[in-house]
Amino acid sequence: MTRQIAHWATVSRLKTRQLWLLLHLDEHRSVLRAAEATNMTQPAASKLLAEMESMLGVRLFDRHARGIEPTWYGAALVRRARVALSEIDRACNEIDALREGRLGQVSIGTVVNPGTNLVPQAIAIVKRDSPDLLVTVDMDYSLPLVDRLLSGQLDLVIGRIMGPHVAADLMFEPLAEEPHAVIARAGHPLASRGPLTHADLAGYGWILPPPDSVLRERLDAMFAEKALAPPRDVIQTSSLPVITNLLRSTEMLAALPADAIAPYRQSGQLTVLPIELGVRMESFGIVWHGSRPLSPAGIRMLDAIRSVATDLFGGGSSRAARAV
Repeated sequence: MTRQIAHWATVSRLKTRQLWLLLHLDEHRSVLRAAEATNMTQPAASKLLAEMESMLGVRLFDRHARGIEPTWYGAALVRRARVALSEIDRACNEIDALREGRLGQVSIGTVVNPGTNLVPQAIAIVKRDSPDLLVTVDMDYSLPLVDRLLSGQLDLVIGRIMGPHVAADLMFEPLAEEPHAVIARAGHPLASRGPLTHADLAGYGWILPPPDSVLRERLDAMFAEKALAPPRDVIQTSSLPVITNLLRSTEMLAALPADAIAPYRQSGQLTVLPIELGVRMESFGIVWHGSRPLSPAGIRMLDAIRSVATDLFGGGSSRAARAV
């Protein structure tokens, strides 16, 4: 108990100015540049850093000729400081909104497929009842989205949890699977042929996700398993508008969920090639931070997403959120 009281006494002495300095020290890796970014002199920044290290009883940054580098202790404090400052900023925005009679704001991250149907429909429901609610949507792959959720930049993510996030304090409510197909323009030379083999795909350019994405890893593995050289004519992007426009105007191929390009298929611009790609992703679902209560706006959006997901994918009450 005494140790816990001492811990809280230490934490309570950390000031917002110190936390901002920590973030700039981590970003710039220079006391001088961090001091300039926080509008203080270098001696003042050095003194503030020394006070934090004395207060915590550990070295937060190692000093060397090239600048500074966070220690394990420093990296841990920087990570938590980023979340704390983000939460303070969001709390201020929420208070301002409530004071003005608005519900507030909510930030959502989504992977491609639910970003084309589930998320827009849920937003439409929420905005119909609360037009003053500010909704921010970020579309990307799961790993960077969950990183932003953990750092406090997002309230909800519609995506997957994998890799280093499996031990994080996250809740996951599965929604649906997301099989990927090979997509091309409607008049593509392969579109009019019968069942294709993977070798038929090898001679064409590909629009691929970034190398650090799980989908890219599985596509690379697919080519290797089929004893095919990886594509040499490659464009890397995670932007759905860029992908669809490139597909419509070139002979390139892309791996996407068929539902994600439904409007383009209906209008006769894009097509699904007749081949089983053999690349599947884990079920996507709703992800949120288990120990960070959602705001009223976040709860409203979560309810709308669940309602629309029941209509789109079924399941309803059979889906259960679980800690990761």
